Amino acid sequence: MSTTKGMNLTLKVWRQKNSQAQGSMETYKVSDISPDSSFLEMMDILNEQLVGENNEPVAFDHDCREGICGSCSMYINGEAHGPVKGVTTCQLHMRSFKDGDTIYIEPWRAKAFPVIKDLVVDRGAFDRVMAAGGFISVNTSGNTQDANAIPIQKENADKAMDAATCIGCGACVATCKNASAMLFVSAKVSQFALLPQGQVERQERVLNMVKQMDEEGFGNCSNTGACEVECPKGISLENIARMNREYMSASISAE
Repeated sequence: MSTTKGMNLTLKVWRQKNSQAQGSMETYKVSDISPDSSFLEMMDILNEQLVGENNEPVAFDHDCREGICGSCSMYINGEAHGPVKGVTTCQLHMRSFKDGDTIYIEPWRAKAFPVIKDLVVDRGAFDRVMAAGGFISVNTSGNTQDANAIPIQKENADKAMDAATCIGCGACVATCKNASAMLFVSAKVSQFALLPQGQVERQERVLNMVKQMDEEGFGNCSNTGACEVECPKGISLENIARMNREYMSASISAE
């Protein structure tokens, strides 16, 4: 039997009825929270408490709860996904806080990520950026060549796989003072640009994705590196430099 003492916490949670409503921070108390519970489990306990009091539960996104899907996007005490580096909100455990702490919980703050309700934002902008060029068109009729049969330099393969670990959570946007999406877009550009399968549409891809990124209202790169620091997958700033080179080369070729 566990003898670990439960935690008593004060939660300052952003509540917003819908995208048109003006939101505000609301204060809630939760008690006897296990330090071993995840942050989302703590939110579940809060919601059970609210429902029991005939109040509306806090809306928040979640799905896999394994740090894979990127849905659990919360701004916790002024940091994307909370105080622990390299984890998503669902992987954050309450032992990262202390008994008696006050925790501020907000949604992503970005023009391109409008709030839908409470902590839920519309990240459809990322989907539209991907639809603009984040794919490879391949004729699959007949016998296609096995991808493993194409020689790829290990360095390029490693960098492509590192870029592909981006889960599109939007922490980079929420963290950047300009709400830039360049870390996300550059990761998606890089994962294809580094591999032979992505060469056919290489120039068209970067031009279309950057164009869509700008149209969505994301800001310019602030060059502070905050996005890499807060990224739960540690996506490197090198991808932004690579995307800039890809974009410049494609722009010159298109003239």
